Amino acid sequence: MHLLLATVELGDLAGAAVLTIGAAIPLALSVWALLDIAHRPSWAWALSGRTQVTWLAAVLFGTLLLVVGVGISAWYLLVVRREIAAAERGELGPQAT
Repeated sequence: MHLLLATVELGDLAGAAVLTIGAAIPLALSVWALLDIAHRPSWAWALSGRTQVTWLAAVLFGTLLLVVGVGISAWYLLVVRREIAAAERGELGPQAT
């Protein structure tokens, strides 16, 4: 019995690795955002003036549109997440005065 071994060129392997990483990063960013949104308590969302369901829907919808999804997830993780975390700590900001 003869085994046929296919040769894979280094360029093909590098291209496949770049493609895989390029597809995994936006997916991982969206999953991170979704998990973070889901685990924040609803009272913190209410105190921050934002709605949890809206952000869940936005990130889920964004995963269908790659560039838009990366933007939505990044905006949540960089901006909105801080506001929700501050509300969890009891820091209500300028609205409390």
